[in-house]
Amino acid sequence: MQSGVMWKLVSCTLCLFVSSQITLWSVSAAADDSDGEVKIEVLFKPEQCNPKSKRGDLINAHYDGYLAKEGTQFYCSRSDKDGHPQWFVLGVGQIIKGLDIGMTDMCVGEKRKITVPPSLAFGEKGKDPVPPNATVIFQVEVYSVTRGPRSMEAFGEMDRDKDKSLTKDEVKEYLKLQYEKGGKPNDDPFYEKIMADIFQKNDNDKDGQISANEYNIYQHDEL
Repeated sequence: MQSGVMWKLVSCTLCLFVSSQITLWSVSAAADDSDGEVKIEVLFKPEQCNPKSKRGDLINAHYDGYLAKEGTQFYCSRSDKDGHPQWFVLGVGQIIKGLDIGMTDMCVGEKRKITVPPSLAFGEKGKDPVPPNATVIFQVEVYSVTRGPRSMEAFGEMDRDKDKSLTKDEVKEYLKLQYEKGGKPNDDPFYEKIMADIFQKNDNDKDGQISANEYNIYQHDEL
């Protein structure tokens, strides 16, 4: 994106990450199965930058999406629903592939500008309001990086009764403990929402529990 392009100011103006202490450096992450590449610009990076995000980690982040060509904003997590930062597991397809690539090796407090080509975003068909073949730009800020609830190690920690299935109470308690380790406790409805989202996406047979097979996205770790 050329530096002369103006970002369109919308209701989520504060989503733009501006700081007098910003230091900029750029890296690129080549996509191994696409025609384009993800371009990463680090806007802010804490001096202590550990742990760093990796595939399978549970990430809590705000991110805002813009069309590269027009500069218009098409998504802002701060104004979506109740404005909570978004939870997702990195590297497993819960977000577009370009963000899975661009948000790897991020730490808590880090901010990035990530430019994603169409092949790693919304493709030839697009997804309303993103038009077909659109390059998109995301401004992201990470609030939490923890071992993902989809790792087998985490499964063992959550499965308190060792019956090789997870109840909603077990998942919610694990998320609560992990998030509060970062010093940012929340009220019960906050964790209820996250837990409900996890079950919606992973309780394939809708029996109110997540089995080991439903949970094991990698299909090679042993319980």
